[in-house]
Amino acid sequence: MRRADKEINDYQEIATIMQKAEVCRIALVDGDCPYIVPVNFVVHENHLYFHSAMEGKKIDILRENNKVCFEMDVSTKIIKGKEPCFWGMKYLSVIGFGQAFFIEKSNEKKKALDLLMEKYAGKGIFSYHEEALRKVFVIDIRIEKISGKKSHI
Repeated sequence: MRRADKEINDYQEIATIMQKAEVCRIALVDGDCPYIVPVNFVVHENHLYFHSAMEGKKIDILRENNKVCFEMDVSTKIIKGKEPCFWGMKYLSVIGFGQAFFIEKSNEKKKALDLLMEKYAGKGIFSYHEEALRKVFVIDIRIEKISGKKSHI
């Protein structure tokens, strides 16, 4: 990282950012063209999970190339300056890299979906119809590298 003063080295702080973030942007490579998509997600034990319809551009790309980059941020705020070049931004962000895999088994899909539901809805007991589990893809990104960055201006 170019600016060591902005680097977050504490994994617990990085984990807190990932827990608080509501949206994760997944970057994919479509041939020689980048493609990015926002998703609801959860991170658990070095895995990032999200769900998807079983067809579409994102799924087509992942079938061809499962390497991904992801980004999430929290506490963003524009800081106005007196002149254009004196503006700035406060933020906490995480960028990571990994490989995406489709979860096939219903019981493994359910575990990941339970984690997603708990993140967004709170603790509870969740039930899923077997047909719904068959009609959803759950993607597991195995995190290989992760870094955090902050700016408090």
